[in-house]
Amino acid sequence: MLAGAAAYGLWGLFPLYWPLLKPAGAVEILAHRILWSLVAVGVLLLVARNWAWIRSLGWRRLGLLTVASVTISINWGVYIYSVNSGHTLEAALGYFINPLISVLFGVVIFRERLRAWQWAAMGLGAAAVGVLTVDYGRPPWIALTLAGSFAVYGLVKKFAAMPSAESLAVETAVMAAPALVFVLTLGGDATFGTRGLGHVALFVGAGVVTALPLMLFNAAATRIPMSALGMLQYLAPVLQFLIGYLVQHEEMPASRWAGFLLVWTALVVLTSDGLWAGRRARRALVEPAIAR
Repeated sequence: MLAGAAAYGLWGLFPLYWPLLKPAGAVEILAHRILWSLVAVGVLLLVARNWAWIRSLGWRRLGLLTVASVTISINWGVYIYSVNSGHTLEAALGYFINPLISVLFGVVIFRERLRAWQWAAMGLGAAAVGVLTVDYGRPPWIALTLAGSFAVYGLVKKFAAMPSAESLAVETAVMAAPALVFVLTLGGDATFGTRGLGHVALFVGAGVVTALPLMLFNAAATRIPMSALGMLQYLAPVLQFLIGYLVQHEEMPASRWAGFLLVWTALVVLTSDGLWAGRRARRALVEPAIAR
């Protein structure tokens, strides 16, 4: 539980880290994040002497992880842009919406049948997007892109079925070549190495802050129930929201509060329904055993 809380807590504090890399642009930060993440996870695998998995990678898994690499790169890039351009609250909204997108994927891809309260949660989520579209004067594209890309990433990783360190190594390796080309072609527009050693250290640290919460998450996911992990996931967007509202002082007019409250209500309904359904399923398994 502590490892899970630490993982989501670190993800929730990311809006405080990426602005430290200014005046670097979002794409330069993204490119360095990919490269230094590859270095960090490479060191971890080297220390653990864990290379046997490469032989069993296979073309199917490599293809899935390539798709995962592209989607998480989009997610990282949009997230860095959002928190560095004054849209941290909209980024937090994306991770609040993410569970609803995952439920939608279950219906569309796996033909799952939703319970009545799940439909109610989806309706509230759709209403929230409508309210926020009116409030922003545009669809909340940052939130929707973050939610959609992370849901696709999770779906692909589910099919790939690979531990986090090994998976991150492949994902960053796939994008390392274009990231390196971008960094090398920046020329005089690059900020890396021109703003002092502290700035360089922050760029290098992007690899560590990417790899560390993934390792903590993996430690938690293999040891605690998924229901507990599901509850912990809300820690990250809550912290992001608090940073955007209390630290970065982003605007929250009444109409925006209304949209967020609809999303939060949808999550309460969805989580409560999931816990109730899980309890009922466990009861159905226990009662016949007691009767026997």
